[in-house]
Amino acid sequence: MPPHSVPPVVVGVDSSTQSTKAVVADITTGRIVATGRATHHVTGDAGARESDPEQWWTALCDAVAAALKESGLPGGAVRGIAVAGQQHGLVVLDRSGRPLRPAMLWNDTRSAPQAAALTEALGGPEAWADRTGSVPVAAVTAAKWRWLRENEPRTAESAAAVRLPHDFLTERLTGTAATDPGDASGTGWYATRTATYDPDVLRLLDLPAGLLPAVAPTAGARVGTLTRTAAEDLGLPEGVAVAAGTGDNMAAAVGLGLGASGLLDHPVLSLGTSGTVYAATRTRPVSPAVSGFAAADGTYLPLACTLNCTIAVDTIATLLGLHRDDTAPGGEAVLLPYLDGERTPDLPTASGLLTGLRRTTTPQQLLGAAYEGATVTVLRALDTLLSICGLDHTTAATRPLRLIGGGTRGRTWVNTVHRLSGRHLILPSTEEPVALGAAALAATAATGEDPVSLSTTWQPPTFRELPPMERDMETWTRITSVLDKATPTLLA
Repeated sequence: MPPHSVPPVVVGVDSSTQSTKAVVADITTGRIVATGRATHHVTGDAGARESDPEQWWTALCDAVAAALKESGLPGGAVRGIAVAGQQHGLVVLDRSGRPLRPAMLWNDTRSAPQAAALTEALGGPEAWADRTGSVPVAAVTAAKWRWLRENEPRTAESAAAVRLPHDFLTERLTGTAATDPGDASGTGWYATRTATYDPDVLRLLDLPAGLLPAVAPTAGARVGTLTRTAAEDLGLPEGVAVAAGTGDNMAAAVGLGLGASGLLDHPVLSLGTSGTVYAATRTRPVSPAVSGFAAADGTYLPLACTLNCTIAVDTIATLLGLHRDDTAPGGEAVLLPYLDGERTPDLPTASGLLTGLRRTTTPQQLLGAAYEGATVTVLRALDTLLSICGLDHTTAATRPLRLIGGGTRGRTWVNTVHRLSGRHLILPSTEEPVALGAAALAATAATGEDPVSLSTTWQPPTFRELPPMERDMETWTRITSVLDKATPTLLA
């Protein structure tokens, strides 16, 4: 291909819990030219969930190399790169920038006692929500740092830097310590009220501010360029613009066009390892019931997350010896698949619960009940979130629900969400909204354009739509009744 005909492209990276995806996207149209993937591993039991951050860097390099090879483009065509990463993970580094221990991931529940202690120490849930936007739970990075202080004090004392997963990767790209308001707002030590690290929280945590990265004004801000070492590892030239990047949920919102220059208050439900619901709003959310995150573009992204979604249901399918779509409605059976504790509702020590079992109950009904239990849990979180956004029940029910994530490739997940919500569902054709959102951030770093505005003008993805339907209130009522009655037991 002659040099003058090479289209300029950007690279968007989605470093998630179990794998890394990299997309090469046309900087003008947003068309995904190529995609690369690489896996990494999670270890741990009894509440522990950890990964070696060096795996993330290796996977990033492999995924980018695979995407560039598939695209057939030279490295010189790349104008920018950005990383979106799994939220909340705690990465502690030595003076050379190498991990002192495996990263504690978002779904590591060992820090639940520390989260409860932190909540009380600063005046309770309402005080935390007002100050930082969110209340500490086991997932929040502040609770993990407190756990490290108490359980591995030598490691905490040796830490020369504390990073989130996407911060760690961005620093490897640029040599510069930087984060963004979106992902920082999930740490517990960044206050959305003041848009700064909260000094009182840092004192409470015994966390020196000097260990933390600088906060860029937005996720698409240019925080540096590729270092020589990073460029060699990636097969790209030095000087490629690098954006601050953000958390995976914030990047997905950009990829879907949610934000100040796009859609507001249009809810999203992501079916992945976790079940996540969020919506973009200009008003700072203040409620203990949701995580009041900042968004990538200066708006806010109130979010609620459940721990047990696709992997939990797949586990039930494996136990039953069934294919994941070999299901039937649960009938009288109710199965709450809280196999790893639960985050929403906040039940970190809970386990799965099965009730309503009859001699005539089939394995397919049990699997269907697992889908229903997981779906009702995340849809209840959605109802709470939209209420906090100021939408009454009638108005909220009329908003289309955008359904994304790996679960959307399974017909049972889509059918169960449709049946139990009754909503108008929109399923975007792109399977990589996080990586595409990261690509928009990379384009912002290269061009200075607003990422959400850019995303909405890029080649629009196609959609599959399912019209509203009559909601299955019988199943909904049966499951919510069991959940409400069982919560004290699950907390025990």
